[in-house]
Amino acid sequence: SSDLRAGKYLEQQGYEILEYNFYSRSGEIDIIAKHKGYLVFVEVKYRKSDSSGHPLEAVLPSKQRSICKCALYYMKKHGLEYMPVRFDVVGILGDDIQVIQNAFDFAM
Repeated sequence: SSDLRAGKYLEQQGYEILEYNFYSRSGEIDIIAKHKGYLVFVEVKYRKSDSSGHPLEAVLPSKQRSICKCALYYMKKHGLEYMPVRFDVVGILGDDIQVIQNAFDFAM
């Protein structure tokens, strides 16, 4: 799956994967990881070609809000409210993988 492919790539970049496909009532987070002291919530976007736009453009504000709510739930559930948080997006376009760190800010 594209999530596992993204996870392998992130591990090569020094990320420690904590969980795949975390669900809560408010949504789903594709990958949760630790990286350089941050708790990182990662959205994975896949496209076969860029005819429908680059995958990194596909994380709309409504999706960002549901990821943030889900992240908050995860942090409370695991007692990680004290950790600095980052939201990254992995865009997979065919064979090309790109990571945008700090792709968006926390939003409710």
